[in-house]
Amino acid sequence: MSNDYTGFVSYIKNKTGIDLSLYKEAQMKRRLTSLYEKKGYSSFTDFSTALSSEQNLLDEFLDRMTINVSEFYRNQKRWEILEQKIIPGLLKTHKPLKVWSAACSTGEEPYSLAMVLNQFPKGSYSHILATDLDKIAIEKAKIGLYAERALAEVPSKIKQEYFTRQGSFYQVSDRIKGQVRFKQQNLLKDRFDTSYDLIVCRNVMIYFTEEAKEALYHKFSQSLRPGGILFVGSTEQIFNPAKYGFESADTFFYRKI
Repeated sequence: MSNDYTGFVSYIKNKTGIDLSLYKEAQMKRRLTSLYEKKGYSSFTDFSTALSSEQNLLDEFLDRMTINVSEFYRNQKRWEILEQKIIPGLLKTHKPLKVWSAACSTGEEPYSLAMVLNQFPKGSYSHILATDLDKIAIEKAKIGLYAERALAEVPSKIKQEYFTRQGSFYQVSDRIKGQVRFKQQNLLKDRFDTSYDLIVCRNVMIYFTEEAKEALYHKFSQSLRPGGILFVGSTEQIFNPAKYGFESADTFFYRKI
């Protein structure tokens, strides 16, 4: 790390509690350099001085450093496995299911989860906890209004049942919105609740260092009840699941032993 960036990392950790050293350095530096240059600053030192006095700039920084690229039913075949195999297996041993969408971004993932779970009998779950570091993303998620491209992989039956077209956008139904509870959370710092049946955390681990990933997999494992499932993204296969107390339940699904 350059001295300029090292000082910035220390400043951000003290100011926000977010430890940028746990993110891949090259990706994060590129993302943040683009932001400060766009705002007219020439170094991380100048940028940190500005962040000290401008709340709007700090909010924009937090929004930029988090990753908000999402869509409903991303990698649809995995969602079919979730609906046809994983959830029925969980319901054989436990209900209502305790479900968490970690790093939920702008809400597409927890709402997709609610739509899948609604295909099961009433009482199969109570609600979905959805958490993210980014307050702005959470506020967008609560509104539940999405561009058409975010719905590219949504099955037509689900689209008709749970969305209403509003001009060039689609609004998630109040029924689905009412089943998701959003909360701000720092995955790398905060304590997790326990006894989850299903944790979904997809397409965010790729941004963390190997050490941060390992710590998170251990925390997720400790948060699941025995038999509970961790569902990860399509580039995030765990190559040594037993190290974290997991076994493979299907591709990208890991069962707590």
